[in-house]
Amino acid sequence: MHALSDTSLTVPSGDGGFAVYVHWPFCAQKCPYCDFNSHVRHGGWDEAAYLAAYVQELTSTTAAMVSQRKVDSIFFGGGTPSLMAAGTVSGIIEAIADRLGLSDGCEITLEANPGSVEVGRFRAYRAAGVNRVSVGVQALDDVQLKRLGRIHSVAEALAALDIAHSTFDRVSFDLIYARPGMTEAAWEAELARALALQAGHLSLYQLTIEDGTPFASLHRAGKLVIPEPGLADRLYEITQDMCDTAGLPAYEISNHARPSEQSRHNLVYWRYGSYLGLGPGAHGREPRPAGRFATVNERNPEAWLARVSTAGRGLTEETLLAPGEQADELLLMGLRLSEGIDLNRLAAIGGVRPSETVMSRLESLGMLERPHVGRIRATRAGRFVLNEVVRQLAMAFEPAS
Repeated sequence: MHALSDTSLTVPSGDGGFAVYVHWPFCAQKCPYCDFNSHVRHGGWDEAAYLAAYVQELTSTTAAMVSQRKVDSIFFGGGTPSLMAAGTVSGIIEAIADRLGLSDGCEITLEANPGSVEVGRFRAYRAAGVNRVSVGVQALDDVQLKRLGRIHSVAEALAALDIAHSTFDRVSFDLIYARPGMTEAAWEAELARALALQAGHLSLYQLTIEDGTPFASLHRAGKLVIPEPGLADRLYEITQDMCDTAGLPAYEISNHARPSEQSRHNLVYWRYGSYLGLGPGAHGREPRPAGRFATVNERNPEAWLARVSTAGRGLTEETLLAPGEQADELLLMGLRLSEGIDLNRLAAIGGVRPSETVMSRLESLGMLERPHVGRIRATRAGRFVLNEVVRQLAMAFEPAS
């Protein structure tokens, strides 16, 4: 296994940043591999009512915060946010800007599918304030797209990317690999084609079988066979090597970018910053006077709408996180990053530090490295067993001196 390159190491902001996540729950069709909070409503939805609810939830959420600071990133995820009217998107952005303010260079991302209806709105989204788009391509093979339940073709995906590049300065797209029947040669060819499209950011995910999805039922019945672990590992290695060569190193396990194109929003999560979650099923990590709260919203869109109309928010859970819980979360999220974590920040947030003995043992096994004094990160080999690396470090927490 190769060591990670220090060219991927960047200096994070001291507090991890502050973001707003907006969840749009509706899709034109549910994909068989997807366990995200997405819903099909063939009769449509009252978009004006949802816009009013997002604004109301934002107002109630910001009223409870310990302090109001400017937003570094807004992310419209889903579901399929590109089914939203541009006026809904602009209304939410304007409300966030009015209640919190936007930092200079605030990144505003919208996830989009390559369908013609969504792509036709790209210029309107740009006018609404969106400055980055993430396109759900998923595969560059028409047969594989059908197997994944996608309703677009490769030609439509390529056309969507062309329009995205002509409309936005920053473009990302997703691909799923380790699909049924995939060979090393097939993935090398598909990834080479993807890299030639010159996106500044790629999200490259191995197909996972999620409980409760149609793919899970097919997998249990033996009707869907994914690559065995050894082949999946080799596909991951191919991904890292080809992206490194193309100048898009992994800055997180599944995300690759030119250094200037890293997703600022996702970095807020992985650097354990604060973020507000708006919309059905959204999660948040909110700074309040009593401390840092983990929040979870009602998943069902109509039930969320009713909760907001009566209570101002769609919350179903809000939990004050103890310092030890925050330390666990910071470790779990931060070790996904190529830059790793700052042990001094871990001590400041959680009051703990991993045992020197355990860190040294993981180093000797080639699972962990220290690129700078006071910073640790998983090696490429460590990423294959990251959950175990995190577990051993967390089990060995000691009080910080």
